[in-house]
Amino acid sequence: MGSKRSKCLSRWRRDFGRAAFFLATALALLVSGCGRSGHGAETDSEKAADVEVLNVALAQELTTIAAYERGLPLLRGPILAAAREFRGQDQAHVDALTKAIRGLGGETDAEASELEAPRPQSQAEALVLAYENENAALAQAQDGSAHLQFSAPRVLATSLAASHAQHLTILRQALGAGLAASVPEPFESGDEPPPSVPTRAEASK
Repeated sequence: MGSKRSKCLSRWRRDFGRAAFFLATALALLVSGCGRSGHGAETDSEKAADVEVLNVALAQELTTIAAYERGLPLLRGPILAAAREFRGQDQAHVDALTKAIRGLGGETDAEASELEAPRPQSQAEALVLAYENENAALAQAQDGSAHLQFSAPRVLATSLAASHAQHLTILRQALGAGLAASVPEPFESGDEPPPSVPTRAEASK
């Protein structure tokens, strides 16, 4: 079982290289497109609107990173390795969003939301916390892309959504879902619940 899960994780991790390529492409578009001559967010209402949307996405990415940092001490083996990689990719999202905001002439004012108590006490609870925040980040990226005015930030939002959808697939497997059950929905919306895991009381029986 552990060997099979490790192979699945390894295969999906290879696919993250493709996601990194698309994220890099989006970032290149941001550098070349958002920084063109013209008024910045202080005097351009459309750029200001995009900065506001991007700051909301940035806040969720920071919150997702905080969720991983809270749960990492409870993880072991290939699941720990994957979670560390996801946290690193979410940090790359933060960096890209920061550059996008500055490229529009705006300021970053986003902060991570406070995570709800209680703190996770098991690997399963840590994975559920990460899953819930990856779900929220996916939903935020999709919603944000519909409200962005400029093409470069929209490309970035789309790349973020794709990355979070991949993360959710692996987290489903880590939570015990089989390969077929972990496959993304045709239209991931960020509201697909995690696979059911035993409660603390059930696990202690």
